[in-house]
Amino acid sequence: MRVGARIQVSAPASSVWAFITDPTRYLHFMSGVTRWEVTGDQETGMGARYKTLMRVGSAELGGMVEVVEWEEPGDLAWNSVTGVDQRGRWRLRERDLGRTDVELRLSYGVAGAGLGGWVAEQVAAPTVRGHLRRSLQQLKRQVEHEQLRVAAAARREAKARASGSA
Repeated sequence: MRVGARIQVSAPASSVWAFITDPTRYLHFMSGVTRWEVTGDQETGMGARYKTLMRVGSAELGGMVEVVEWEEPGDLAWNSVTGVDQRGRWRLRERDLGRTDVELRLSYGVAGAGLGGWVAEQVAAPTVRGHLRRSLQQLKRQVEHEQLRVAAAARREAKARASGSA
């Protein structure tokens, strides 16, 4: 099953990239994700591995995933190593005026499960799609809030320098 969601964030791609490549932030913005932890010595980049779980109904589904694509600051993809067969992808495309189109896609399936697996995928799809949409909304809110916080700090610093030199 393939599901995805898109949103536009009022921030440069590098700011969004900083959020989606930091595994410590995933539990703060990823809806339904109950575990996203580094497994191994490498925290980020090509080859990094994470133990992931997402709540779908009363079950937590997931497994270990490995980053298989890392093109800063635009594309990050992972494939499952163990657990539920999955492939995820973040796509960031910077637009004019410091805006970034953000897309999150997830393909998943129960390998070799036959008709029962297909039914389970269909039943889970609305929940997973909702998690992706909420995740992007939360990511947008957090990245844009961080942009406002940094801009306010810069204004305060500039004002302090100006009043200190007067």
